[in-house]
Amino acid sequence: MNLKLRLSVMNFLEFAVWGAYLTCMGNYLGVAGLGDKISWFYAIQGIVSIFMPTLMGIVADKYIQPQRLLGLCHLVAGAFMISCWWMGEQAGFGNELADKSLFIALYTLSVAFYMPTIALTNTAAFTILKNNGLDTVRDFPPIRVLGTVGFIATMWFVNCAFIDDSGFGFTLGENAHKFQYTYLQFLVSGVLSVVLFAYCFTLPECKLEKKEGKVSLVETLGLNAFKLFKRRQMALFFIFSALLGMCLQVTNGFAGPFLTSFKGTPEFADTFAANNATMLTSVSQISEALCILMIPFFLKRFGIKVVMMMSLFAWVFRFGFFGIGDPAMPGVIFFILSCIVYGVAFDFFNVSGGIFVDQECEPNIKASAQGLFMMMTNGLGATIGTLAAGEIVNAYCQWEGGFLVGDWQTCWFTFAAFALVVGITFAIVFKPEKKPIGEIKH
Repeated sequence: MNLKLRLSVMNFLEFAVWGAYLTCMGNYLGVAGLGDKISWFYAIQGIVSIFMPTLMGIVADKYIQPQRLLGLCHLVAGAFMISCWWMGEQAGFGNELADKSLFIALYTLSVAFYMPTIALTNTAAFTILKNNGLDTVRDFPPIRVLGTVGFIATMWFVNCAFIDDSGFGFTLGENAHKFQYTYLQFLVSGVLSVVLFAYCFTLPECKLEKKEGKVSLVETLGLNAFKLFKRRQMALFFIFSALLGMCLQVTNGFAGPFLTSFKGTPEFADTFAANNATMLTSVSQISEALCILMIPFFLKRFGIKVVMMMSLFAWVFRFGFFGIGDPAMPGVIFFILSCIVYGVAFDFFNVSGGIFVDQECEPNIKASAQGLFMMMTNGLGATIGTLAAGEIVNAYCQWEGGFLVGDWQTCWFTFAAFALVVGITFAIVFKPEKKPIGEIKH
């Protein structure tokens, strides 16, 4: 099989695992009696990302080849995710969980081993490409786009798949046991993790970098990636990574419950958007797939600062369009625009940032540096942002009749205002090196 195709399959499965539950989990949590804890479920992903990606990056730099560690992490994550499904199965459709604390613990362990795999996937892909004489700036984005395709594929699957007394099937209509509203989404995720575990052991080797001579304690522990903070450019990059990371999980956590809440309003109850929140939000990932392919051009033409500015200001529109839209025509157009702009908001920072970090650090700390980037965005940033967003949503909205209803417009405009302030500040203070990213040498 072609090398780039093999890496594309790896990325497809990596994000298919996440797409199965990330955008629709909130709807099930409301049914399971955990509706007031939605922000915490997304914050858990951030909390574990504070230390797990960095820890696994150290292991991948020094002890276990990254593609193998990627597989082992998925085996553990998949096992715990399947356990979450089993707990839901024992409770039954439409019922609250018997032991909510155990469910939270199993979910936490699953995401603790999943979140490092995002950075490990980047590290493995970058290493394999370079080992075979390929250019990461040119060749990685088309590979990474298959990850987004995988995310979309499982979003559509759980949106359309249902199970009832007659068995398993697909539908675009109403069904009490659609995967997007039930614990079955966790089964899909867990099974795909196990599949990726097996696939990772078919990938080419990523031999570990052995450093000659005396090695310091800091290097032994893999903490030398933190020396990147000594450079003003990298320090600011990581700080703004955290600030932008505060936006990342807001719509993942609340877009589904927000759109579904319109089912509780008679005039919107039968609209496509209210009944197919997961499919509608998948437009975001379609946009993401297209935007990934534009990254090489934008990075080489405009540089990292302009690309990151585009991302920051795109978040203003992402949130703002949600605030002024509704599921009926013409309001639904704003929802669609919000999803379209998401591609720029997410990709122009996350994917280009990963490439930027890879090109700015030494070979023996690449996995650790990717873990550090992950820690700042999906760790510190996402944790603080998700919890803050949860407090805002809980202050203006409440669960009624199975729907999270209230003053959503104020919530979305608050998030948009934050993104605007961060974007303006970044434009003023971030001054990267003059050379184009394509000319950065190791």
